[in-house]
Amino acid sequence: MLPIVFVTGFGPFAEHDVNASWVAVQEMAKVGLGEDIDLRVQELPVEYETVKQGVPIIWKKYKPKLMVHVGVHGLAKTIILEQIAHNSGYERPDVQCKCPDSKCCVDEGDDKLVSLLDMEDICARVNQTETEGTPVVVSYDAGRYLCDFSYYTSLHCGSGNAAFIHVPPLDKPFSAQVLGSTLREIILTMLECLREKEEERGNVVGHSLVKS
Repeated sequence: MLPIVFVTGFGPFAEHDVNASWVAVQEMAKVGLGEDIDLRVQELPVEYETVKQGVPIIWKKYKPKLMVHVGVHGLAKTIILEQIAHNSGYERPDVQCKCPDSKCCVDEGDDKLVSLLDMEDICARVNQTETEGTPVVVSYDAGRYLCDFSYYTSLHCGSGNAAFIHVPPLDKPFSAQVLGSTLREIILTMLECLREKEEERGNVVGHSLVKS
């Protein structure tokens, strides 16, 4: 069975009648991640309750090797890799004009969760490749809205095997095709980093067995 990579984008909200995140995910999915990866994609509505219920179901049903959430950042001029997700502070209403009752993702959860992926390292690797002039940067604040909310939920469910990527609005300045190809390069780099971590763990276990 091939390892599953699950990638989500968001639906319309506010001034984003066409959400660049879902468009970018669809463009990336046209090419895929290679024959050795089972790529699944899904659009998420900008609704706290749907994300709170739906993301754990994805983790339980598909058990992905990696879950990548993609969202649009209205002020971004480049692609942003988020390192940290926050549990509290969700006071901005979603498209149903609702907020979590507790203003939290997970009651009594940790204040912050950090991806197992080193986004600084991934950023450096991607910026050394040909990404059609789309520089990638790292952020430590995903915004306390559905982007941050989905990221925390996924990190909580997936023991850190999740990532969040912010993209700018379409054609400001990058086309859907450029966003999709850069998104693909980033995810492939993330998978490469995960494989390296697995090999390192295997080597450590092998050395331990030899010593014992």
